Amino acid sequence: MHIVIVDIHVLPERLEEFKAATLENAASSLQEPGVARFDFLQQGDDPTHFVLFEAYYQPEDQQKHRETAHYQAWRDRVASMMAAPRVGTRYVNLFPPDHQWG
Repeated sequence: MHIVIVDIHVLPERLEEFKAATLENAASSLQEPGVARFDFLQQGDDPTHFVLFEAYYQPEDQQKHRETAHYQAWRDRVASMMAAPRVGTRYVNLFPPDHQWG
């Protein structure tokens, strides 16, 4: 598994617009064959802080995701909504075993 957690801080006045755009992207991302999970989370005590939890079957599946029209539209649409640049961190899966995903 190829896991990426993306940390995002959004301008307060753009929250609803960001959520709508990201919900569309997340739903489309789950339709990709290389995506095992695509979770969209909002911090409970800081509504401007979001996390994307992205799980791909192979590292190249993340690159395929970045080439989709829905990802590129999302990236361009939300760029002006960011309070700071988003940060993606890659992780190695330890549990559950890879064969139990999806």
